[in-house]
Amino acid sequence: MFGKLRHVSLATLRNSFDRRSAVLGTLQGTIGVLLAARLGYLAVAQNEKWELEAESNRVNLSLIPPRRGWILDRNGAPLASNRADFRVDIIPDRMGNNGKTIDTLGELLNLDEVELRDLRDKIEKSSGFAPVEVASGLDLERFAAVSVRLPELPGVVTQRGYSRFYPTGPSVGHLIGYVGTASAEDYEEDRNPLLITPGYKIGKDGLEKQFEKDLRGYPGARRVEVTASGRIIRDLETREDVPGKPVKLTIDGPLQDYAARRLGPESGSVVVMDCHNGDILCASSMPSFDPNSFSDGIGRIEWKMLSDDDHVPLRNKVLRGLYPPGSTVKPMVGLAFLEAGLDPEETVFCGGGLRVGNRVFHCWNRRGHGTVNMAKGIYQSCDVYFYYFAQKIGMNPIAAMARKLGLGAEYPLPVVGQSYGTVPDPQWKERKYGREWQTFDTVNATIGQGYFLVNPLQQCVMASRIASGRNLMPRLIHGQGGQDAASLDIPQEHLDYIHQSMSDVVNGPGTAGRARLPIEDVKLAGKTGTAQVVSLSVSSGKTGPWKYRDHGHFICYAPFDKPRYACAVTIEHGGGSGAAYPVARDVMTFLYDPGKAMEKLYEFEEGWGGTARERLDRKYAAYVEQYGPNAPKVGDAAEKKQAEAAAASDGEPSQPIVRTAQSPRPEPGASGAPSTAPEAD
Repeated sequence: MFGKLRHVSLATLRNSFDRRSAVLGTLQGTIGVLLAARLGYLAVAQNEKWELEAESNRVNLSLIPPRRGWILDRNGAPLASNRADFRVDIIPDRMGNNGKTIDTLGELLNLDEVELRDLRDKIEKSSGFAPVEVASGLDLERFAAVSVRLPELPGVVTQRGYSRFYPTGPSVGHLIGYVGTASAEDYEEDRNPLLITPGYKIGKDGLEKQFEKDLRGYPGARRVEVTASGRIIRDLETREDVPGKPVKLTIDGPLQDYAARRLGPESGSVVVMDCHNGDILCASSMPSFDPNSFSDGIGRIEWKMLSDDDHVPLRNKVLRGLYPPGSTVKPMVGLAFLEAGLDPEETVFCGGGLRVGNRVFHCWNRRGHGTVNMAKGIYQSCDVYFYYFAQKIGMNPIAAMARKLGLGAEYPLPVVGQSYGTVPDPQWKERKYGREWQTFDTVNATIGQGYFLVNPLQQCVMASRIASGRNLMPRLIHGQGGQDAASLDIPQEHLDYIHQSMSDVVNGPGTAGRARLPIEDVKLAGKTGTAQVVSLSVSSGKTGPWKYRDHGHFICYAPFDKPRYACAVTIEHGGGSGAAYPVARDVMTFLYDPGKAMEKLYEFEEGWGGTARERLDRKYAAYVEQYGPNAPKVGDAAEKKQAEAAAASDGEPSQPIVRTAQSPRPEPGASGAPSTAPEAD
């Protein structure tokens, strides 16, 4: 019934136990050896790694953004500096409950609805890893209120450091540019951990962008001992940052600020050069933006302001504005005539117009100027004189002289971009349009209309070269490119004749008597220019819609007998040169008597409603009141498109340009006056 049971002896049991003990012992020994080897490996071979890991749990290492190098004017005064700053940033990737964190920050920092909406927009657009500025320039009380609540505000970073500061604000917006948080594209291009350090900003436009590597400097570092929750116990070690290198410009800071303010509510530019060495003393473009607020990113209200403003505050009009130069080219055309062998005393009768082909081209003075030689053609700006002799001389000598004097050129300057315009000639028209040059093209170009396009810097270079007779090149960096400019090989008697004619524009029987300087023994020589933007059939150019009004130009230099400063002023849609030469007069006055010029400016600003910054702040407040948080959202694509459209003018200018032969309207103040009478002061 039951199988036979196997007999197990005590010896058998003992042998079995011994075998099992040996196996288990061997297994345990092997495991022990492996554990010992692993521990030895971790303790010896990987000692440095784990020591570093342990240290990182106890110690935090953070980069200290370097102080950005200052941008200085020619006298060492700051145009862009740094100031001590309490700030709060958010790193979106580290945030928990976005809504709760933002609401809490709003309460602690007293942010209004517009600021909270802009903050949410910035976070939504951000790359996640890049810090987003919440507020800067905080007082100690608000900074401390956020600092003590940091454990319950994930992703929020408080920082004491330095922020960029532009003492004259809008006056240097286009010239200096601004700084901003690095974008994802910036980080992809330069994978520097500094770019994602809270509080660090890079140059985004203007000289801030062009000199980024020089201005950046080298970061410092800070080691602190922390608890497991990240609370700082004590500082262990700090390595100071190395500030960026300063950049010194040729710009005269007070002159730059004065010129920008003197432009007032107009849309235009002022350029001033030193006729001795080509230094650019002033390059003002208005309206502008305040880089102090612009650096924080464009909020909804600012975006709405920029979008609505037909004066295009994002365009640097000094370098990017392209305009028909109008009659400001007549001294240049006169030099071309003289070089071609024309006797300056040879005359033509101006009865108010000249028949060219099958139509009559009118002079601005429809009653005519009578008998006109070259000098009178310049100081009375007689179109008929230039119509008549340009047909005899031809366009090629005129175009060659224009290029010799700097028109159509792109200068070697450290700027983001330049629009170099057009100096037309028969070869250019054939290449551009595949059509032959016509007589009316020459007639049109000789009075600075038609295809002729220049920027204000080129006009100032032209004025400086006419004044000096030398091939001056504009320069912006102080101490670089010092030059002993070569002669233009223009006979001195030709220059003297043109100089006297330009002096008579202001100091004799010319068209700009009100441009005379209120400085004893300093005479200004200049030339007015009124440039059409639309046909006479559309607008008279003096009244009506702003965008249909004529541009106003004025080029000049002083002193007349010993040229030192050259200046070019352009007023977009100002209704003619009468809007430009009073600005030039006051800017040139500032160079000789700042007090007298400032008295004039204070009177103007009282009527305008304050300085450019004050008017900008008031406009912003009005937009906040009108739109509040309901202003349209700023989109990345829309913002980029707007900025590019505003800045670029590489091919055609933004305003319509007259392409058929036209004559400019009367110079302001001279209409109806006898042809030999000077304009009243």
